[in-house]
Amino acid sequence: MDPKYQRVKLNDGHFIPILGFGTYAPEEVPKREALEVTKFAIEVGFRHIDCAHAYKNEEYVGQAIRSKIADGTVKREDIFYTSKLWTTCLQPELVQSALEKSLKSLQLDYVDLYLIHTPVALKPGEEILPTDEDGKLIFDFVDLCHTWEALEKCKDAGLTKSIGVSNFNHKQLEKILNKPGLKYKPVCNQVECHPYLNQSKLLEFCKSHDIVLVAYGALGAQRLSQWINPNHPHLLEDPVLCAIAKKHKQTPALVALRYQVQRGVVVLAKSFNKKRIKENIQGTIVVPLAIAVRKLTPISRFNAEMSYVCLL
Repeated sequence: MDPKYQRVKLNDGHFIPILGFGTYAPEEVPKREALEVTKFAIEVGFRHIDCAHAYKNEEYVGQAIRSKIADGTVKREDIFYTSKLWTTCLQPELVQSALEKSLKSLQLDYVDLYLIHTPVALKPGEEILPTDEDGKLIFDFVDLCHTWEALEKCKDAGLTKSIGVSNFNHKQLEKILNKPGLKYKPVCNQVECHPYLNQSKLLEFCKSHDIVLVAYGALGAQRLSQWINPNHPHLLEDPVLCAIAKKHKQTPALVALRYQVQRGVVVLAKSFNKKRIKENIQGTIVVPLAIAVRKLTPISRFNAEMSYVCLL
């Protein structure tokens, strides 16, 4: 980790800030809200912004970034922006046009990181979740090695500085890593990761291949009926987590975020609440919550392989 800027070096030489601002919001939240909260996140210190085509708000996130560049708060090179290739665009011939579509929405010349959003392919088309007459998802078949080659070409074309994956297990990662003629390794794997699902084995595998693990859902995920199992307990109400937080006069959320940082995991903090956005950056990066690693060890024992997010 680069201690001065709280960044982690990627295997292609670029650097990623250890704390990122997640911009996903449920359907009932107006997409335009991403504009104000992203501007605020940049104002209070976030430099790593995580978004995706599937979030349907890249236009507003891009507008926020450009606004903060225009008023002198940041330069483009200060911002680390992540976008993702949606699962309906995994066919190799669709990859570059999908990235160009995101860039057009953002009105940016390049993204800093472009990820395969999920290794599961759906039928190509304009629908985010294509379904048949019975409401069932329509899947597609694609060789992810060919998709990866298309991402490599996007990197060579200067459309993205780095390329990586999301929601991959170690076998899916191995398929890419063992691909004949591999030009660039994935720089990261973005997965659900929190104390109830600490991904310790996947983290060890990624570290052994110089791949950074990026954690989403680090605070236990929002309680969204479409994606989230409502029967799981609330992470931030866990008694051990709350006890550690109380002892250090901090919030359970900050303890959960700091836990990931001290493991060398890049972590995404997602909130549209300005007070919490400021708390997250202040307590994790600006004035880091000082808790000895040994005092956070009990959190690792929470692991129950409990996933909040129901993937495709």
